[in-house]
Parts: sequence; C-alpha cells; structure tokens
Amino acid sequence: MSNILIISDNPTRVDTLKTILTFIGESPKAADYVTCDQILGANDKVSIVLIDGEQSDIAEEIITNNPDTPFINVGFQLSGEKTFANLMGSLYEPLTQAALSELLQKSNDYYTANRPLSTLVNGKTMLFRSLVGNSKKITEVRALIEQVAPVEANVLILGESGTGKEVVARNIHYLSYRRKGPFVPVNCGAIPGELLESELFGHEKGAFTGAINARKGRFELAEGGTLFLDEIGDMPLQMQVKLLRVLQERIYERVGGVKTLKCDVRIVAATHRNLEDMIKTGKFREDLYYRLNVFPIETPALRERASDIPLLLQELASRLEGARQSSVRFTQGAMQSLMAHEWLGNVRELSNLVERLSILYPSKVIDTAHLPHKYQYDENGTPSQSPHDGPTSEREAISAMFRYEDASPSSLSEPESPLSTETELPSQGVNLKEYLSDLEINLINQALDKEDWVVARAADRLGMRRTTLVEKMRKYEISRQKETNDD
Repeated sequence: MSNILIISDNPTRVDTLKTILTFIGESPKAADYVTCDQILGANDKVSIVLIDGEQSDIAEEIITNNPDTPFINVGFQLSGEKTFANLMGSLYEPLTQAALSELLQKSNDYYTANRPLSTLVNGKTMLFRSLVGNSKKITEVRALIEQVAPVEANVLILGESGTGKEVVARNIHYLSYRRKGPFVPVNCGAIPGELLESELFGHEKGAFTGAINARKGRFELAEGGTLFLDEIGDMPLQMQVKLLRVLQERIYERVGGVKTLKCDVRIVAATHRNLEDMIKTGKFREDLYYRLNVFPIETPALRERASDIPLLLQELASRLEGARQSSVRFTQGAMQSLMAHEWLGNVRELSNLVERLSILYPSKVIDTAHLPHKYQYDENGTPSQSPHDGPTSEREAISAMFRYEDASPSSLSEPESPLSTETELPSQGVNLKEYLSDLEINLINQALDKEDWVVARAADRLGMRRTTLVEKMRKYEISRQKETNDD
C-alpha cells in the first residue's frame, strides 16, 4: 500500500480518484494547489502524487520542485510532459483501473530507486506489488526483508517452487544500498554443470573449444549489485568449492585466465530443497551452507496463506488488463473454492489458472462451475465429486438420460427404480444431438415442475449442481411461463 496524494481543486475529480484508489486497496489523501506544498515538504509521507493538470503552469512547477517524487498527471495534457523524469505518464477521463494500476507500478519502482535508504526501510516502504497479501506469514516475510536489506549479509531464501523466492530477492536488492546496481539472476539447476563455471566467472578467448571471444561471467556483470543464485541445491559439488572460495576471499579468475578479479557482489541464494538433509548425504557442502545461510527467509506456501488468494486474484487480473489481455472476475463462491485447494504449484499455479480462465472466459465473471474440476470444492472445503465432469462422466450422463427416456413423470421422484435403457433405433436413423437436447429439455422441465420451479431442488432431483442447471436453462431458454386464466 502506497502513500498517495491527490492534488486538485476539482472536488468531483478528487472523489472519482479516491473511489478508484480505494477500490484497489489504497488509502489516498487529497490537497489543493495551495496546501500541497506543506504535505510534499514532509516528503517521507508521500510516495506517489496524482496531480490535476488543469492548471498546467502550477502543476509543472510542483513536479519540478519535487524531483524524487513520482507524479501521475490526470485529466489534461502538460506542455512539458516529456521533459520531466519524475512524470510517469498521464491519465485521461474516463479513467480505467488497468491504466491506473500500470502507472502506480511504474511510480512504485521510481520511488523505490530514488528515495534515501533510511526512508525506504525505516518508513516501512511498500514493497513490489508482486509480493501481495495481508496474512501473518507474508507480513513476516516483508519485515525480514526490511531488516536484512540495508546490511551486506548473505541471504538464503527457502521455500517450495512457485512461492515467489525471486520476488523476495528482488525486493532485498531494491531496498539495499546496491539498488542502483544490477540485479543478475542465475538458475543453477538450468545450466549444465560443465558450463556453470564459465557462466558464473566468464572465460578468456580460447579457454575451450568454441570460446571464440572472451566473455564476462555473471559475477562480473553483477559487480556493485546483487547476484541471485536460484536453485543453489542443484549446484554440482565441484562448483560449490569454487563458489565458497569467492565468498571467502572475494576474488576469482575467468576460465582459462590468470588475472585475479575482485568481487564486489552481494549473494542472495534460494532453493526448494532441504540443504541440511543434502549435507548428511554428502550432496551439499556444510561450510558453503553456513556461508550462505547467514540470514534465512522462508517463503510460505500458498496453502499456508489461503486468505491472501482474493488479493492475489485481483492483482493477477489487473496484470492481465495492464498487458492488454482479457481479464476475469471471480464470484465469492469461486474464491472460497480456490481458497480450499491445496496449491502444490503455489502462486505460479494460481497465475497459470487465472491466465487459462481469461482465455476460456474472456471478460466474464468466473463462478465455481467454470473452474476445472480439480479446483471445485463445496462450502465445507470438500472436493467436488460431481459425476458430470470428464469423458467417462459424460458417457454416464448420456446413459442416465437414456434410462429416463421411457419414464413417467412420477418416476422422477423414485430414483431407486431404474428406467429402461432399451430404446430401439428408428429405421430411418436419428439426429442424436437433437434427440439428446430434446430429452434433456424435457427432463429439466419435468424436474422444475415437480419442484414448483425451485431451481436448487430441481438440480438435486437431476443430480447436478444448481449453477449447472442455471446454465442449461439459459442455454435452452427455459423459463417459467406466467399462468393465464382460461376465461
């Protein structure tokens, strides 16, 4: 959450901006052109400013006088818009949440990179919007990041795959004294062991076959910044020895080189493996472990902070809108169902699901019935056992429809008496699709009539979910006809 200030003399525009910002979880304050200087003077209190460009001369003067504060122009074109480094962009009415969210993210990045470190840490700055949530566990992670960021200690980030370990590493970098230096990530598990040394330390021309030119390694590229060693548990033992030397002596050589290079790099490592168990089996060096594990941070699994899922869904949907993709919204029932899921793939799995749903149901409201079967849970958090999902279930459903074909209306209330499945095929053949549709419409109408058009009870009678029955009624345009008198 950012400290956002709205500067405008137009009460209607202020109310509109406050409404939108409050909807996305911010708590903005407002000031007019006269009183805003006093608030901006206490610059640790304001991280982003939305300024009404109606009085362009005054607006441009305010932007010029506060170069470290990111501004978003609202409503009017400023003559010097392209000359202000701290002007993130302009919003024009009617305002959209996607455009606003994109500029807020850009403003957050600018603010983080340009504020004094004491303000960033002691002022409890906002972290990247990708570290979303208000649960106790994610709040603890934020607190640990703020504690370790301003010091030079090595950090080891632990947690399951997909929990956002690189997000934590980037936040540590951008809240540190090295934030203006490079952040260089390396996935140790994705690089073959024989190439990892060259990748990390670089090589000289002719060092090995194919080394046509000299090449800088990741340590050299990260000089003055942060090197993120992801999946450090997958690093071969021989490379662990060489990495330990760099951590101890702060020097290294390129492959095939004799010149010693000094190393001014902060190391942040991450793994989903249990390194202590690997030490016992001889797969990870104990001395390297203690060098890396100066300050451990454990990222919680998504199932351990399920209360954050509604905020994550909102954030992921906003990102899709910002990327000009079709977005989706979720009903309360769908959110509750997702909160009951185990999420073995964590936030990465949730992100993939939202993107998949946005393709299947663009710009739609997602209910529980729209979710893939594995994500469907009832009100008690029990996995759905609906017989109407999947190819096998479809065959069972069609068979059930044939069983009902010769039934009298009264037999609908007696499911324990199976209906005949023996239906003779007419000599001229049959349009199976139309036949099944007519049969389904007939059975739905019978069930609704029997239950006096109470959809929930009719759905129980037909052995399906209420939402599924509602969808079928909409598909077949089934609605209760008003009764008319005969006279």
